[in-house]
Amino acid sequence: MSAPFAAPRQVVVQPQATAGSNLNTNVLICPQDGTVSAVTYAPVTAITGANTNTRSVSLVNKGQAGSGSTVIATIQYNSGVNAAAADENPVTLSATPANLAVSAGDILQWQSTAVGTGIADPGGLIAITIGAKYA
Repeated sequence: MSAPFAAPRQVVVQPQATAGSNLNTNVLICPQDGTVSAVTYAPVTAITGANTNTRSVSLVNKGQAGSGSTVIATIQYNSGVNAAAADENPVTLSATPANLAVSAGDILQWQSTAVGTGIADPGGLIAITIGAKYA
């Protein structure tokens, strides 16, 4: 059973000013078993999506050993997909319920990935909401 209410955990993520480069940041060690119910990103400055050369940001469950690759939430800034500065922008959760499940000790990583030659990522604040799981 999952609790219906959970406080988001907020973490500052660094910018990736070099358009063609990637940046992975460990952002949270899960304190308990639960289910991710929301992820938002509030970039420092606006992100304007582009075709071909763009950027994808994702929250990935690396597991307890740090080798996992389960994508919890992701958004790719293609043309027409933008993020307002200093405003919480929702990051799309995985449609696979099992991908939203986390266990105590799992390491969550924020991945900012250049697509093609990419666009810059200004960095900002992410918020991760995890509903607790009770036996």
